[in-house]
Amino acid sequence: QVQLVESGGGLVQAGGSLSLSCAVSRSIVSITLMSWYRQAPGKQREWVAGITSSDNTNYADSAKGRFTITRDHDKNTFYHQMNSIKAEHTAVYYCRTPTGGRLYWGQGTQVTVSS
Repeated sequence: QVQLVESGGGLVQAGGSLSLSCAVSRSIVSITLMSWYRQAPGKQREWVAGITSSDNTNYADSAKGRFTITRDHDKNTFYHQMNSIKAEHTAVYYCRTPTGGRLYWGQGTQVTVSS
């Protein structure tokens, strides 16, 4: 069993920055892939970025150059740094990992961008 808890969301002005966290309930050494998704109002959930156990990262085109995802083994936490935020980035952001044959999602954290 793995629990994922996102935090760090909130209200931010367009052009600003925000750092989201995904705290994992156990060691992340064995987590081979952590992905970030978002769901904007009235839209389907979409993939944003992913990071592997070897710290390889991939980003959706909309995230490249703006978002950076990292991991901290000591804190068992993944991070999603958002820079130059736009109004279109308003969404609930989720972390997700396939681990032990199951798929785990966090509860999400709301990011609201004001123009």
